Amino acid sequence: MSVAENIEKIRKRVERAARHAGRDPEGITIVAVTKTVDVERIQEAVSAGITLLGENRVQEAGDKIRRMGKSVQWHMIGHLQTNKAREAADLFDMVHSVDSLRAADALNEEAGKLGKPLPVLVQVNISGEKSKSGVNAEETMTLIQSMAGMGNLKVQGLMTMPPYDEDPEKFRWVFRRLREMRDRIHQTGIPGVRMTHLSMGMSHDFETAVEEGATLIRIGTAIFGERG
Repeated sequence: MSVAENIEKIRKRVERAARHAGRDPEGITIVAVTKTVDVERIQEAVSAGITLLGENRVQEAGDKIRRMGKSVQWHMIGHLQTNKAREAADLFDMVHSVDSLRAADALNEEAGKLGKPLPVLVQVNISGEKSKSGVNAEETMTLIQSMAGMGNLKVQGLMTMPPYDEDPEKFRWVFRRLREMRDRIHQTGIPGVRMTHLSMGMSHDFETAVEEGATLIRIGTAIFGERG
């Protein structure tokens, strides 16, 4: 199948999952994950209506942005190294993966130098899996309260990655818990914090994530095929 056909198939699956959960499908946006994907295939996705592109590495994103320009939005979805904070603040329209006060401070400082308020999501390690990045669930509120006072960061929601399993139902609870956390944080009414987004769900489990409230789903393989 072509990239455009894959995207259309995903959109139909998103719509079914959203309707099943009583949600408006318009509230869910595909972030096409372009790690190791060449610019020509990325352009196919953009031509098929994709408006958000997700990159794991700052350097790879920089190369692609220089070639493609900023006609679409670019989101940082990989682990953020603090020594890459300046480039990340400059290149990306949103960073999904802020998981420490150190990373937040670095991004805030660099965004300030650029005069560019930067939308960010806080990555939460809901499952406690040691191989996953993310702030511990118990420390999330404290981190967000600290970030709320940073004038150059705009906290707009949460991100998570559950452990991989072929059966998405096994880790539905991870998505549900992130949604419940988002709702609790929203209810506290922290000034300057908008809990608009839940970035969760990938190629193998995005329908479950949509049913549990995802607004941004990060899809790579189901669009572009297996990476080489």
